[in-house]
Amino acid sequence: MLRLFRKSRPEKTAQAVTKTRDTWFSRVKSLFQGSPLNDDLWEQLEELLISADVGVRTTQKLLTTLQVRVKAEKLSTSEQVLKALKQEMSKILASPEPTSDNGTVTPEVLLMVGVNGSGKTTSIAKLANLYKESGKKVVLGAGDTFRAAAIDQLQIWGSRTGIDVIAHQQGADPGAVAFDSLQAAKSRHADVVIIDTAGRLHNKANLMEEIKKVQRVLTRQEAGTQRVLLTLDATTGQNGLQQAKAFTEALKCDGVVLSKLDGTAKGGIVLAIVDELRLPILHIGTGEQLDDIAPFEAGPFVDALFGEQAGR
Repeated sequence: MLRLFRKSRPEKTAQAVTKTRDTWFSRVKSLFQGSPLNDDLWEQLEELLISADVGVRTTQKLLTTLQVRVKAEKLSTSEQVLKALKQEMSKILASPEPTSDNGTVTPEVLLMVGVNGSGKTTSIAKLANLYKESGKKVVLGAGDTFRAAAIDQLQIWGSRTGIDVIAHQQGADPGAVAFDSLQAAKSRHADVVIIDTAGRLHNKANLMEEIKKVQRVLTRQEAGTQRVLLTLDATTGQNGLQQAKAFTEALKCDGVVLSKLDGTAKGGIVLAIVDELRLPILHIGTGEQLDDIAPFEAGPFVDALFGEQAGR
């Protein structure tokens, strides 16, 4: 189910990386237009990639692999090296793939996790709308009972999209919300139930235990496939990556929904996320509207970074 939305949206992807392309990767591309393959080129490339928030570790890994290829394959022109760079970037982004499911038990349950302000609730609405547009019946669960605003926001999105939202009062037991959400999904023959969770990190141990409790409740109620999707705010860059590690160290996550990618010029963080968290990016936020979301595809994403059409 995580790869349900395979209809390519290259125009949305290009929209999301406009700032990153114009600020950094257009310069990377220019660097390879006739420049000699010398130490100065490698130094400039390293500087540009780190500036684009690819991260020191991932940049060094990428350049080491690229230099080995240049030597082994006797690449002699900057155009050949640029092509190899794009291929190596795509390799990083194409792995790992999420585990598959048997697709026989419904409803599928998606638990959305992430820090407050990461765009989690809005991403839930966008995903739910995608499912609905694909003909799936969706139920939303307002499991972030720590913030009244989170409950209200999800109910507003539910009203806009015509999707049922199961909610309790602020301070209610998230496990009870999950229970009622799943029961409602079953009674309404829903295909998917998406449950919001609290995003406070100042009390990490309790937060993670709260989410695990929700998972246990769902398991006892014979939910379909359970997935934990981590929402990351692309605009927070390396700081957001460190916050994400707090979740992945305590909780098994199945993939990343990267919000607000259109709002940053440092979209190179995408490479660092996949490389360091070892999680696939499933969807990217491409703007502020409900339809501004796209399935993540490694090749077309890299092409968009360099201002090229997919497959070129």
